[in-house]
Amino acid sequence: MKSTAKVLPLGESALLVQFGKEIDPHVQRKVDAFMTLLETEPFLGMLECVPSYTSVAVYYDILKIAPMIDHGTTAFQVVRKLVSEKLEQMNEGTVKERNVIEIPVCYGGSYGPDLEEVAQHNQLSLEEVVNIHASKEYLVYMIGFAPGFPYLGGMSKRIAAPRRKEPRTLIPAGSVGIAGEQTGVYSTDTPGGWQIIGKTPLSLFRPTAKHPSLLQAGDFVRFQPITEKEFIRLEGEEA
Repeated sequence: MKSTAKVLPLGESALLVQFGKEIDPHVQRKVDAFMTLLETEPFLGMLECVPSYTSVAVYYDILKIAPMIDHGTTAFQVVRKLVSEKLEQMNEGTVKERNVIEIPVCYGGSYGPDLEEVAQHNQLSLEEVVNIHASKEYLVYMIGFAPGFPYLGGMSKRIAAPRRKEPRTLIPAGSVGIAGEQTGVYSTDTPGGWQIIGKTPLSLFRPTAKHPSLLQAGDFVRFQPITEKEFIRLEGEEA
């Protein structure tokens, strides 16, 4: 298929395939389709590909590309041609199966110390914030910031809230936060400035597992409100 993607240099041994500039499900589908193609049919010399909201970074082994470089050409030009050929082969209808992962969350209290602030900011009750947050199905646009941390799209503007003026020095893994019109889940203990509205007992990053990240770009997430008693029980099962 004919692609309108831009192929740009990214250092000496990588390039960037840009499918758009806006965070949009249609653009993400193109990212997902191209990732699927490269992962199943990599070109000679490709090392890895990394997705973001609107683009895919493609890293390559310059030594394996070297034999294909003619006089007057560069490694980037050679790889750009290979990538352009892949783009012509890309089929947006051929993407990996999209999983829907349910994530239990205990909202408010010590698990969500900023829930009240988010509610006040939006002139809503605590229950309304929880219901709105848990009523959506969120698309995982990418994994980043920390290992296993999902950037989720699709949150209602009704519960959007600015980042904290003073970031916390430590946010526990499993904390569910809001920053602007985004929501996400802290996968590891880390500093951060998102508004914390709840916590999940699930481990999103499991370094010893075959697939360390519980979520992958292209998955969907649904949040399921649970009680503190249920949280403690599930936390024990995760340990």
